[in-house]
Amino acid sequence: MITAAALCPLPPLLHPAVTGRDPVLPELRAACAEVAGRLARDEPELIIVIGPADATGAWDTGSRLDPSRYASGIARTGRRSLPLSLGLGAMLLDQAGYRRPRVLQAVSSDEPAEACVRLGAELAGSGRRTALLVMGDGTARRTLKAPGYLDPRAAAFDTTIESAVRDGELIRLQRLDEKLARELMVTGRPAWQVLAGALGARQPVTEVRYCDAPFGVGYLVTYLRPPTGADAVP
Repeated sequence: MITAAALCPLPPLLHPAVTGRDPVLPELRAACAEVAGRLARDEPELIIVIGPADATGAWDTGSRLDPSRYASGIARTGRRSLPLSLGLGAMLLDQAGYRRPRVLQAVSSDEPAEACVRLGAELAGSGRRTALLVMGDGTARRTLKAPGYLDPRAAAFDTTIESAVRDGELIRLQRLDEKLARELMVTGRPAWQVLAGALGARQPVTEVRYCDAPFGVGYLVTYLRPPTGADAVP
């Protein structure tokens, strides 16, 4: 049973070792810390971190991200690094003080929507009180200085994602254009579709804590919880 979920982006600058004492985008960091903290305080039996990677599969929960891959001047650990998405997700849980069981679930960036939705349904069917921390960026082509340069289609794509999340209509995420997502450098597409599969037809109550495109990349931070009887319209 899914008790709650959170969406966070995955810029390396979220890691303190990358930016040092002068944190970049403190509002983004604070929003990510807030939603991860809420997941931890809900005390689920399990939190699953879901994020895009080269291949689909679970990673060792004792693994950590090697920040030296994203910043010069940091000594390499010599250990196998988690994918960025899972490493940042694990870091957010550590910072929130979460010490209960966790799963680090990677989903291939090339995984088709049907497989992502099926994986989400499998993760939700464990019978345990489970929360999800879903990592992924929107488009990376919002401005001339964006990683992928400016694409006039990018803003509309990000708006589609934001609208689906704000409205709690995650089934719309299952229908995202995979080819267009690749062209716009959207890393979050497979992870969001896993989330949509996990929640199924339920329309969650959502709270968007951050939505902007610094550096020309779409970042969305949201807390979601499945509806309860108290959410019913009288």
